[in-house]
Amino acid sequence: MRLVLKNIGSLLLTEHEPTPWVAGEEMASVELISNAWLVIENENIACFGEGEVIPFPDDEVLDCQGGMVMPAFCDSHTHLVYAGSREQEYEDKIRGLSYEQIAKRGGGILNSAKLLSETSEDELFEQSLPRAMDIIRMGTGAVEIKSGYGLNTADELKMLRVIKRLDGATELTIRSTFLGAHAVPASFKQDQEKYVRLVIEEMIPAVAEEDLADYIDVFCDRGFFTVEQSASILEAGAKYGMMPKIHANELDYSGGVQLGVRHHARSVDHLEFMGEEEIAVLKESATMSTLLPGASLFLGMSYAPARMMIEAGLPVALASDYNPGSSPSGNMELVMSLGIIQLKMLPYEVLNAVTRNGAYAMGLEETHGSITVGKVANLIITEAMPGFGFMPYAYGSSQIKKMILNGKIQS
Repeated sequence: MRLVLKNIGSLLLTEHEPTPWVAGEEMASVELISNAWLVIENENIACFGEGEVIPFPDDEVLDCQGGMVMPAFCDSHTHLVYAGSREQEYEDKIRGLSYEQIAKRGGGILNSAKLLSETSEDELFEQSLPRAMDIIRMGTGAVEIKSGYGLNTADELKMLRVIKRLDGATELTIRSTFLGAHAVPASFKQDQEKYVRLVIEEMIPAVAEEDLADYIDVFCDRGFFTVEQSASILEAGAKYGMMPKIHANELDYSGGVQLGVRHHARSVDHLEFMGEEEIAVLKESATMSTLLPGASLFLGMSYAPARMMIEAGLPVALASDYNPGSSPSGNMELVMSLGIIQLKMLPYEVLNAVTRNGAYAMGLEETHGSITVGKVANLIITEAMPGFGFMPYAYGSSQIKKMILNGKIQS
């Protein structure tokens, strides 16, 4: 049976010849069809066009009532599998402690690692599943989820197994990332190199043996892992088929961007500190620049210079960084609003950033991120709006009326 969408006010981000990403000034525009229709068959987009559509007798028909239809969000950087919460640290931030100060006193990532170690795999799954269902309701159809709150082999594997279970339990398209090098456990503070060896010699082979990760990531930044340590970890993961990603330049000019490009990382993420050298190396690469404005908002830190990056001709993706300590929200409508309010991006720039470019940052550009015949039918149907710009403009309220994932209407 086909699913036919009719009375679409605007069908956004249509492509007949798909492009892997958009960059620079091209980010400010999208192709659209007004007064449109779209047909879904076998979970994929079968065809679309302008005007009236005549359904077959056995088609299921959905009247969009003048709402817009666009690709579902592709959130390419999250940590949504975690145990408990860290609202006490939120109060610490209000009292003036910095992210690094909280981490040094046992908070931050190490706090989440302690909570996760005390939580069984089944309990961790039961805590994480509602978050996955929430992001579907908030418009996300594809998501990358990282480990990194285990910081030992058993708990990292536990996290990755839960991510795999979420992939089977939801309609989300999920990409999994091994982030054993998220922080240095307290027991290794006097011998960080020993922990790096543990990641390389024990964790990575164990993850690969169970085929639990598509990507490998490292927090390459001041106070975390050095460029040399990060390179060793990325190289070890690549030997097992894990494509590199990297946390870079959140706290300082870390060299992580250059490292990511040298290792052909699919994306370099955070990027609050960016200069001419970082922009130059990214322009000559196939690496996506992924910005996380939710973390800057929550931590009260500086925002990535998106305007400078786009005007230099770079592609930019936006992601939620959904995690318990620095961005406890997977709301991509809010991320788009922050992209406009704080990063000074234009409405269609943020739309491209959370769809096409986000899909590329997860290696899903051939199947997700645009309205293209043959791509997976992951779609947002909005309330009737005067234009797409109303969606990020009306921050704090949702314009999402229905979600379709894998061709199925979500309840």
